[in-house]
Amino acid sequence: MELGGKARKGAGGRRGGGGPKKKPVSRSVKAGLQFPVGRIGRYLKNGRYAKRVGTGAPLLLDLQVLELAGNAARDNKKNRIIPRHVLLAIRNDEELGKLLAGVTIAHGGVLPNINPVLLPKKAAGKEPKSPAKSAAKSPKKP
Repeated sequence: MELGGKARKGAGGRRGGGGPKKKPVSRSVKAGLQFPVGRIGRYLKNGRYAKRVGTGAPLLLDLQVLELAGNAARDNKKNRIIPRHVLLAIRNDEELGKLLAGVTIAHGGVLPNINPVLLPKKAAGKEPKSPAKSAAKSPKKP
């Protein structure tokens, strides 16, 4: 049944089993990622971070975390991302840190932080006098 030279589309054309069924391709494979995009999307929905979660949100979150973790790995002169790099990436980013504030990353450690009170005090006004300076200031003999 052709009308005007074009094949007519309808329920019969879609369900008729006209061709071989396509194999499903995951969003992770489409994006070229190893991390599961679908699982992250499910966690975003079940975590109730927002009323609605778009289809691109888990993919962009994946890419953002991986990019920052890759930068952290490069800073530490490593080629492979480990949980420590993921933790450093998340905690150093303001928005990701707020999103994942209550999350514990296994084998991630903690951010390096020393309380300023514990650091040694700097002597601002006092400079150690060197013998060369004191000799230069001595009065000249007449």
